[in-house]
Amino acid sequence: MDKPVHKLFLLDAMALIYRAHFAFIKAPRITSRGLNTSAVFGFTNTLLEVLQKEKPTHLGVAFDTAAPTFRHVQYEAYKAQRQEQPEDISVAIPLVKRLLKAMCIPVLELDGYEADDIIGTVAKEASREGFEVFMMTPDKDYGQLVEQHVYMYKPAFLGNGAEKLGITEILAKWQIKRIDQVIDMLGLMGDAVDNIPGIPGVGEKTAQKLIQQYDTIENLITHADEIKGKLGEKIRENFDKAILSKQLATIDCQVPVPFDAEDLTMCGPNVDLVVELFDELEFKTLKQRVLGISQTGQLAPTARPATPAKEKKGQLDLFGNPTEELGKQPAIISEGIADDDAPEQAYEDLKIPTTKRTIDNTFHRYHTVDTPELMKGLAYYLNLQDAFCFDTETTSLDTIEAELVGLSFSYLAGEAFYIPVPDDREKALEILENFREVFENENIEKIGQNIKYDLLVLKSYGLEVRGKMSDTMLAHYLLEPDKRHGMDILASSYLNYEPVSITSLIGKKGVKQGTMRDVSIPEITQYAGEDADITLQLNTIFSKELPKVNASKLFHGVEMPLLKVLAAMENTGVRLDIGTLHEMSGVLESDLRITESEIYAIAGQSFNISSPKQLGEVLFDKMKLIEKPKKTKTGQYATGEDILSELENNHAIARKILDYRELQKLKSTYVDALPLLVSRRTGRIHTSYNQAVAATGRLSSTNPNLQNIPIRTPRGREIRKAFVPDTDDFQILSADYSQIELRIMAAFSGDASMSEAFNQGRDIHATTASKVFKVPLEEVTSDMRRKSKMVNFGIIYGISAFGLAQRLGIPRSEAAEIIRAYFEEFSAVKGYMDQVINKARETEYVETILGRRRYLPDINSRNQTNRGYAERNAINAPIQGSAADMIKVAMINIHDFMAKEKLKSRMILQVHDELVFDAHRDEIPLLKEKVDELMRTAIPMAVRMETGIGIGANWLEAH
Repeated sequence: MDKPVHKLFLLDAMALIYRAHFAFIKAPRITSRGLNTSAVFGFTNTLLEVLQKEKPTHLGVAFDTAAPTFRHVQYEAYKAQRQEQPEDISVAIPLVKRLLKAMCIPVLELDGYEADDIIGTVAKEASREGFEVFMMTPDKDYGQLVEQHVYMYKPAFLGNGAEKLGITEILAKWQIKRIDQVIDMLGLMGDAVDNIPGIPGVGEKTAQKLIQQYDTIENLITHADEIKGKLGEKIRENFDKAILSKQLATIDCQVPVPFDAEDLTMCGPNVDLVVELFDELEFKTLKQRVLGISQTGQLAPTARPATPAKEKKGQLDLFGNPTEELGKQPAIISEGIADDDAPEQAYEDLKIPTTKRTIDNTFHRYHTVDTPELMKGLAYYLNLQDAFCFDTETTSLDTIEAELVGLSFSYLAGEAFYIPVPDDREKALEILENFREVFENENIEKIGQNIKYDLLVLKSYGLEVRGKMSDTMLAHYLLEPDKRHGMDILASSYLNYEPVSITSLIGKKGVKQGTMRDVSIPEITQYAGEDADITLQLNTIFSKELPKVNASKLFHGVEMPLLKVLAAMENTGVRLDIGTLHEMSGVLESDLRITESEIYAIAGQSFNISSPKQLGEVLFDKMKLIEKPKKTKTGQYATGEDILSELENNHAIARKILDYRELQKLKSTYVDALPLLVSRRTGRIHTSYNQAVAATGRLSSTNPNLQNIPIRTPRGREIRKAFVPDTDDFQILSADYSQIELRIMAAFSGDASMSEAFNQGRDIHATTASKVFKVPLEEVTSDMRRKSKMVNFGIIYGISAFGLAQRLGIPRSEAAEIIRAYFEEFSAVKGYMDQVINKARETEYVETILGRRRYLPDINSRNQTNRGYAERNAINAPIQGSAADMIKVAMINIHDFMAKEKLKSRMILQVHDELVFDAHRDEIPLLKEKVDELMRTAIPMAVRMETGIGIGANWLEAH
């Protein structure tokens, strides 16, 4: 008779609790009393899954304690950078311990040691006594403990099944020869979460190569002189950190905890304690499952019938198949999560599948449409729809240079159509002509992901897309402004679906990467069809979610109309005077050489000014500008702009270095780089405007980034001289909002003094100075006005006395007095700020004038730094976001006016609060009048908006 197997499971409680908490972060479980039970619920499900599937004979759950460990004693900075534990997790820990007590499962913890030390000790001892031991944790560090009868057990997560990792799997995962080398790997790599330094710049791949060659950290250090280049320097400079990191990463298996198999034997739950706890947590179905556990500790089997997906009925499709077949998706069974215990938003409203889906395990029909008959048939069916999704496949991300490779369409979930487009432009135009009527049909909604790109590509082929549009990227931006909005991420988050990777078709980025023209028709049909299909499904979800956050009007009334305006601006582009830039480049080069010589003369030696290491050594080792200079995490002297700015008043070399950096940046980033961005096809630069990047609602731009073109210094402003009109028949017209954010603050707060100053056209900074310094307006000095200007703008960003003192170069006590006097004189502003913060504490978000939300999850945090940052955002986001709303509405209205009047002038740039036009000379009087009017009245407010309008032969002259 076979000897029974003793199976011990050791659970890393904190890792599993954190994992459960963040798994439900988008859709937390909240009881009727407001208690967040996500972490307890997730941990309980994980525990029950282990009991049911693995049937352990013995079980223990290890916890960390609040007491410092031997690692804290050895290295004071250990885990010092970790954020304060989320409040919901702090509440969950005692509840999990109550759960374990009710389930008759022992808790393992000991002051001075971490859970992994306890688990390591018990695991080693248990294996020696004949147990098969499974350490349940997602933490990679546990790999060092694996041996013949000790395994890592990574719990199921996001559709991936549980993993059992033995010696073979760990060695393969880390690409090492021995288990003990896991510790060497960890020592080299460090751990940013635990503040273990490692060797700076050494990641997993580099660590693998080093350990494969040198076997251990100690041997690597012995042979460090053999390693050339920067890597060798880093290793030689950080011997001590590598050894320390290895020690900190080593799990202690000599913890003084006795191993007694009897203490870890499974026993039945205490029914009364389970009922009491689960009623409190409102775990109805979980209570039934737990109470179904037999006295042997095993879960009684429970059956959950698969629920077939609802069928969709409709007409025959393009290929003559009944469309209702598309609704017959494979049934998805939620493992371990019952319906009434699933988070309401995630599993009820959004119907997120609980098993990861891909193109290989999800029913779909993606067709190639490659004959004239099929194309005409597809166009016919598209014209019957209220809405359809489309996507373009191209040879480039640059819309001006891109060639169309194909088009995909989807109007029913699970089905899509792909039309290959040849590189012969005449043949391509013939194919696209089949779909002109469809794209120009005003009554059909067009759906896409980053649809502006597709509009521009089609425009280059003479196709104008008209009618209502929806962009899933922008919809998600309004729902979750601080998150990423790529289709792959959205598919994973909302559909639990992993799309085909572009790199699997054309390779990774680099010189060897192919284009979509290199992909076979069957492959690209699946890839492109999936893009259109998944985007259509996401749009269905987002169209239901937008009204829940009152964002539908903002989406359809502002963001989508603005998208068309931006597309027109990008397509028009801006003309550059390359000769001016070449001339500037020569002047900057000369200035650089002069400034370089001056720095060398002051330093008494030549060195690489662009090297932070060499610069730090010259400034602080040789010249000793500071007695105790700051250092970076890598141990080098800090030489950033903030450090040099503090030194510039007392040390000439600091000012010269700042000058040198400005010259270098202007030359490399703008003067030399801008000509390279001029399109060969149009002779202009075509920046890309990003609507879904800045959480405040502001636009940003790339290739080039026009928002960052310098304006604070004379040299920086000169760059604008190179932005010129299209021809001699045009001039540059610039229209800039005047102090828009201060005016919005005055309107929002209702402060009578500020509002009166703006509405009567008085100098707001002088008015502020008069009140703060209590002098008549005519006696306000330039210094008073300067300080008041800094306060006016600083208040919008929640400036502190410390911050104001730094910016003005005055004592903190004086800065504090200025702020106190400001709030005394402008009490309505202070009242508004307090009101905004208090409301944000209740709702955890703030809104702009058009309802654009900025979520502030840290507004109630116990972490003072996080809370302070959230409070400053609570004050600033509604103001800066409302300014963004206002200029967006103005852009839409101006664009519509120019189109209606059929003007030759074009809007070509948007930079912060400024709009720039290529203005036809005959239209300038009308354009000035209407642009001023439409900007001022974009969003009516109690405080008058003002603009400054200029005309010139280039952008510098106009601005």
